[in-house]
Amino acid sequence: MSNSTATTTGIDVALEKHRTELTGYCYRMLGSSFEAEDAVQDTLVRAWRSYGKFEGRSSLRSWLYRIATNVCLDMLTAGNKRARPMDLSEPTPLARAALSPRPDHTWLEPMPDARVLPTVEDPAEAAVAKESVRLAFMAALQQLPPKQRAVLILREVLAWKASEVAELLDTSVASVNSALQRARATLSERETSGADAAVSDPLDEEQQKLLERYVAAFEGYDMAALTALLHEDAVMTMPPFDLWLTGHEDITGFMTTLGSACEGSRLLPVQVNGLPGFAQYKPDPDRGGFTPWAIQVLEISAGRLTGFHFYLDTQRWFPLFGLPLHLEAESDEVEQGA
Repeated sequence: MSNSTATTTGIDVALEKHRTELTGYCYRMLGSSFEAEDAVQDTLVRAWRSYGKFEGRSSLRSWLYRIATNVCLDMLTAGNKRARPMDLSEPTPLARAALSPRPDHTWLEPMPDARVLPTVEDPAEAAVAKESVRLAFMAALQQLPPKQRAVLILREVLAWKASEVAELLDTSVASVNSALQRARATLSERETSGADAAVSDPLDEEQQKLLERYVAAFEGYDMAALTALLHEDAVMTMPPFDLWLTGHEDITGFMTTLGSACEGSRLLPVQVNGLPGFAQYKPDPDRGGFTPWAIQVLEISAGRLTGFHFYLDTQRWFPLFGLPLHLEAESDEVEQGA
């Protein structure tokens, strides 16, 4: 191996080991799984091309975050704020339920934990990381102006010093502290410590049993059993449709009418946005077996389900989670690469 080849390989390895944490950062900034991965790829390509100019005055990690921040800020100049259905409209009564899609760029997107949460030794650090990709917190982040968003993530999630953030953003410590104060005030108004913050890490015994009961109720399409698991103010969303429902009567009513094709589904567990979730496969009338239908993300509080969110763009989501695009009827075990 030539020296130049060895050097190139060494650079690739040095850059690549930061991919997961950079993806987590870009995902929090952008609210999009695929835009985050594009941003990280752009960051690593820029870093590789400029590596000869890297003078080592900061750490390689800090330098990469500077590049990633600039990439994300450039992508956010259009001003698009990704959201959940309940951020955009009032709930729809079941009697007026209609499935009206909005463009992909409207929605906050789900993300497999493995792609955004690096392995860390400190349980407290791991818990903060998980909380910072949960849907409610991510939705609140999207309401912040881009630079406030960057400051809050770097200071509160990644625990950077104000001086480090000021250097990264080419601004003053006073400006960083002011941006952080404004960002905290906005998040406080949105009460981001809501239902999904009550999920234990790892799940406690009660929560694990709740999920087992949920799987049994959903796969058995037992609406009485499902109702017993739902908080009275539970919310169900189905991006890319802007419809969202609240309360067990409307939710189970929808599932037995417009959503009745989900009867007989299979659920496979996934780790998504720091929360428990499932890949839902519904019966495939054409090929037999089961076809992908949704990535479900569940929110739990006080022993009940407070939210379950169905992401329906299966041609994008299932490959992202390393899930097959068909299940045979006899298959009880599936290799998952996520």
